[in-house]
Amino acid sequence: MPDLIDPPNLGENAPEFTVSEISGVVKRLIEGEFSHVRIRGEVGRVSRPASGHLYLDLKDDRAVLAGVIWKGVATRLRHRPEEGMEVIATGRLTTFAGQSRYQMVIEDISPAGEGALMAMLERRKKALAAEGLFGAERKQPLPYLPGLIGVVTSPSGAVIRDILHRLRDRFPRKVLVWPVPVQGEKCAASVAAAIAGFNRLQPGGAVPRPDLLIVARGGGSIEDLWGFNEEAVVRAAAASTIPLISAIGHETDTTLIDLAADQRAPTPTAAAELAVPVRADLLAHLNTLEARRIAAQESRLNVRRQRLKDLARALPRPIDLVAGAQQTLDNRALRLQAALRAVTHNKRQVFARASAGLRPNVLKQGMGQSRHRLATLSAQLVRALGQVVQQPRTLLKANGAALRAASPARLVAAQNERLTRLSAQLDQAVRAGAERRRTQLDALERLRQTLGYTQTLKRGFAVVRAQPDGRIITHAKEARRATGLDILFQDGAVSLNGSAGAKSGGKRAPKSDHRDPGQGQLF
Repeated sequence: MPDLIDPPNLGENAPEFTVSEISGVVKRLIEGEFSHVRIRGEVGRVSRPASGHLYLDLKDDRAVLAGVIWKGVATRLRHRPEEGMEVIATGRLTTFAGQSRYQMVIEDISPAGEGALMAMLERRKKALAAEGLFGAERKQPLPYLPGLIGVVTSPSGAVIRDILHRLRDRFPRKVLVWPVPVQGEKCAASVAAAIAGFNRLQPGGAVPRPDLLIVARGGGSIEDLWGFNEEAVVRAAAASTIPLISAIGHETDTTLIDLAADQRAPTPTAAAELAVPVRADLLAHLNTLEARRIAAQESRLNVRRQRLKDLARALPRPIDLVAGAQQTLDNRALRLQAALRAVTHNKRQVFARASAGLRPNVLKQGMGQSRHRLATLSAQLVRALGQVVQQPRTLLKANGAALRAASPARLVAAQNERLTRLSAQLDQAVRAGAERRRTQLDALERLRQTLGYTQTLKRGFAVVRAQPDGRIITHAKEARRATGLDILFQDGAVSLNGSAGAKSGGKRAPKSDHRDPGQGQLF
């Protein structure tokens, strides 16, 4: 392509160029003259599309220069440009033919001195504070004695050794370290990921969940500590559900994570002191409390003991309290013995009167009535059973024609089966009724034999009759007036002569007297 010339008057003989040719010539001129430049200016508009590239404007009070930072370079930047920041950009100039403009491809960008960093830090601080990330209401109280402490720091620095040493001196606790770079371009992303990772741990999981987090780093310049001013780190600290202590730099160093953390420690060693109490102080305090408890308990017991003694003086003696009741008990015990004797005597009289009415004639009369009643009930039962059986038979005869028409053999068999079943039930009922009556009669017979005089004679009693009329003797004076006595024993009778007072030869008395000896009194 021919070179561009700029004669004063070309007229119509000047050569013609296409738009692309002109754009290419301009591109080569600009890139050849400004292949490497450093430009100082203020960041204007900043655009971050989804492609990952970064577009911005560099401006001063009279001009604006468009700039682009490709994705690969943007991910490696230590300081991300923000609107209003004064920066120094390093790169090369080029053109963008699609919009007929020139722009700068930025390869590195950094704040223009500490003042620019502080100004950017102040703007970021105000923006995050406006969102409430630094509010006191978001702060969580630190656990008094955490079981496990998570530490986000470099594993090779002196910080972790200082923390572990201080924890050992004060109150040994378990420590879980999440190693991260504490400066450089990967610092912010690693610290934010560590805080979020600790919060994602589940209680009781394979990796235990800490009760307290410490984010720590030693001292350094503002550029060294800048990773802890990044927005990602601040948001991760504010969103942590685990109480967090920030210990970044020395006491004079302040970063944005210090404002978002639940507690700020001036140094990593101070963070360990905030995390746990002093064990020796706790033991001393416990000993003091124990001594105070014992003293208070003894004082309380002494007061109660004295109070009890004072109250005891107003109480009566225990023996006086039970003396009246004991006397009442003795009196009632004496009355109880007399009452038992009286009740026993009365019961014996009642029993004697009741036994006098149990005579053989009464028992025979009762048995006769029972037999008569049993015979009457048996006759009624036979008549009732006959009616019960007769009713099905009558019904069977009345419906015989219909049954024979339907199925005579089957119906007759069914009725015969029913009749057989009823007959068996009748026989069973008759046998059961007769067995019950027989059992009752046997019981009455046993009772009669038990209450009869024959059984009484077997127990050692005897029946005394007067001679010659054979009347029953019930009193001694009647026996003394009688001319002779006949005494009936279990195995026979003995006759006594009243005048001689001796046996009549041991002969048995004649059994011609058929009167019931049970009408007399047995003794």
